[in-house]
Amino acid sequence: MAAMTTVPSYTPSLWVRMCHALPRLDLTMQMKDNIFVPDSWEYQQTLLVLSSLSAIALVISLLVVLSFLIHYCCCHRGDRSEGSEEEEEDEDGSTGHGYSGKKGRGICCVTWVAVAAVTLCCVAIGVGFYGNSEANDGMYQLTSSLLTANYTLASIDLLISDTIAGLQLSVSGPLTSMEELFTGSKPFLVSTRNCRRLSDNVVNLLSSISLARSSADFSLGNDSSISGASIIPLTPVPPSVAPTVVPTSGLMPNPFSPGWAANTLMVNEDYRWLSYVLLLLLDLIVCLFILLGLAKQARWLLILMTVLAWLALFLSWGSLGLETATVVALSDFCSDPNTFVLNSTHFNTGTSSDVLDYYLTCSRRMNSPFQQLLTQSQRALSNIHTHLSSLERNALTQFPKAEKSLREVQQILNSTEGNFHQLVALLNCRGLNKDYIDSLKGLCYDGMEGLLYLSLYSFLSALAFTAILCSLPGAWRSFPSESEEYEDSDSESEDPFTSHQARRQTASGSQRGAMAPFYNYPGAGWTPPFSSAPPLP
Repeated sequence: MAAMTTVPSYTPSLWVRMCHALPRLDLTMQMKDNIFVPDSWEYQQTLLVLSSLSAIALVISLLVVLSFLIHYCCCHRGDRSEGSEEEEEDEDGSTGHGYSGKKGRGICCVTWVAVAAVTLCCVAIGVGFYGNSEANDGMYQLTSSLLTANYTLASIDLLISDTIAGLQLSVSGPLTSMEELFTGSKPFLVSTRNCRRLSDNVVNLLSSISLARSSADFSLGNDSSISGASIIPLTPVPPSVAPTVVPTSGLMPNPFSPGWAANTLMVNEDYRWLSYVLLLLLDLIVCLFILLGLAKQARWLLILMTVLAWLALFLSWGSLGLETATVVALSDFCSDPNTFVLNSTHFNTGTSSDVLDYYLTCSRRMNSPFQQLLTQSQRALSNIHTHLSSLERNALTQFPKAEKSLREVQQILNSTEGNFHQLVALLNCRGLNKDYIDSLKGLCYDGMEGLLYLSLYSFLSALAFTAILCSLPGAWRSFPSESEEYEDSDSESEDPFTSHQARRQTASGSQRGAMAPFYNYPGAGWTPPFSSAPPLP
């Protein structure tokens, strides 16, 4: 059944292949290959060119907003005197709300454009929250896989160190005592010395495995290097506890260890997630208060939100440039991650390509690079067990004092064989390859999808804020000025029972010229019409 178990595999997604197929240009506008080489200056130039597209879009947005501002500030100022008579006619025929006629239709149009732009901004904010959550989920899966790989490698280091320490203890203690006791018996002395020689051979073989210095250097790294007796003590815990190897005061962790990489990624991801949440909240606050300002006709509130909209516009285009470069670089890596890991000098330092290829691909056709060392160690342990069994049968009757030392050696050998079987299981490629595949899926599936949604959010929010900045000056024209508000308040305070339309007609009549009162007309003998009273003297 074990041979029929399917090995997990990774295939690039459709989004990765599409982004990887984008053309690449350097600063001299020449086509470049889309191979992921982050340390190359030519590759960095292609990312700079792609991210500079957002700067060009920002300049276009500024020009569009500037053209609309010039249109509202200059063109409409000259049209006020020419259209004053049309405005008076519109006011006479209005119903009292100020939105009839040509001017009213224009104001309604501009206001609804601002409302539509704010609605688009709210949709972009929803997309941004979803993309931020997806990217966070991908990074969480990546860090969890790295921590699990860190636990596996630390367990391998612990098993190797315990096995080496136990064999060295048996050589320096019980076997030395047995050699002193068997000095007079050559066959027993030869068997004891063979056990010592085989123990030294197993120690040398296990020390040469050194998985922590080899395969751990590819993005899984290592947290302890086996060099003699310099082993970091570690108590194995379940991977769900997110284990990390705590370095001693004199030994710093390797920069390419999974524990260091996971901790660094978690810290950076926390800052990234918080930054996007603050940016999304800023956009949401600006959109909601713009709607409130339009509803309440609060000019000061719209002025404040216009300033914040300018800030949000710059942040949206800047984040879009950063996300574009990140998406392209991530697609280049995810299209063929094994090639980058195998060709990278950082990951390949001190590691043979066979070891890396074995753990990256975990193909059934490939044999473990440690298979020969493990087989020789197993044979050596079996021979030690055979010699000890022979001594137990033959030597204890003649040398009863050697029983205690012999039991100690057998106990150490039993614990060593148990550790050895666990070590063989951990050195199999399935565990580390599964962690490697899970980390790729978290980074290249969820992380890539989240970045694409964040890019869509930045683009939509930039367009929405551009439309908002273009339409807000036109919406201001619909707000009544301070003098109009003052006149309306005075007229309302004089007679609260007078209708709004009557007050507007009275105000328009006062502007055209007030009629003189009846007692100022000439002629003292004037009598009102339809009156039967005699004329006054």
